[in-house]
Amino acid sequence: MIKLLSLLLGWGLDLLFGDPVRLPHPIVWIGRAIAFCEHHFNKGRHRRLKGAVVAVFLILSVGLLTWLLCRGLSAVGSWASVLFGTLVVFYCLAGTTLIREVKAVFEAVDRSLDEGRRQVARIVGRDTSELSAQEVRTAALETLAENLSDGVIAPLFWLLLLGVPGMMAYKTVNTLDSMIGYRTERYRDFGCWAAHIDDVANFLPARLTALLMLLGEKLIMTSRGFVAAVCRSGRAAAASSSFSFCSSLKFVRRYGRQHASPNSGYPEAALAAILDCRFGGPHNYFGQRFDKPFIGHNDRQLATADMRQAVKVNRMAEVLMVLLVASAFGLLSS
Repeated sequence: MIKLLSLLLGWGLDLLFGDPVRLPHPIVWIGRAIAFCEHHFNKGRHRRLKGAVVAVFLILSVGLLTWLLCRGLSAVGSWASVLFGTLVVFYCLAGTTLIREVKAVFEAVDRSLDEGRRQVARIVGRDTSELSAQEVRTAALETLAENLSDGVIAPLFWLLLLGVPGMMAYKTVNTLDSMIGYRTERYRDFGCWAAHIDDVANFLPARLTALLMLLGEKLIMTSRGFVAAVCRSGRAAAASSSFSFCSSLKFVRRYGRQHASPNSGYPEAALAAILDCRFGGPHNYFGQRFDKPFIGHNDRQLATADMRQAVKVNRMAEVLMVLLVASAFGLLSS
């Protein structure tokens, strides 16, 4: 019951407030620890070994510290455990903030291209200075799909498997990858193990994210068709808003593996299937060009309506995952 309450309360806080930027943030502290280690150890010989030691040490340390706090607070009382669990879930989920940032990108690029480039630079690691309006919108939607996995589904997945310590350990893995897991000259050796660990930690959550996105779109389309059928008192309206789940699943299986990352391509492919658009292509990271394969084939212009549809799909996938985890916690506590 403690896990279930922590999940629902923490998720509710994220829905209401998003990322608590004005409060002390444990993920920021983890980031500072990573930056400190990178500054002091990413030099000289044996960088790959030093990077591996740093990554494993930080992941285990955060997981162990969280576990010790859980044990200590459980002795104080169930209310303390619920409070701590709620805060961890609140800090580790990024669904609301992600949606706000993507909406802000579309609003900004509608006002001016330069403003859109500056806004999208807040949520992507690539060079945005020469992006077109279409590329700005594409980058925002790619980030929306990829970070649904990293920022919502994967943390909940590890919360289900390993509890609050597992959730915090996963956020350490993800933060390591986002800071040093790049194939650039500076990070290629030192961040190698961080990237590999992140690949393993996200293998199942990324594919689960794609499945939940397709299921979410199916539910959205079914509800629209049902409402239309009721309003028009006919079956044709329901049939006209059908969504081919099987075709989209084949699309994801085809294009998901074509991404440079073994995981990111799956949620991106799911969104590309839902929107019937194309993601991927060449990008610049830290002054280096990376030629990424395209995901999808319909190189059409993206619009605000696509962003709204993508946001609905993200929210539905998030709701489905929370229901899944809550159901599991409910069964375990009964």
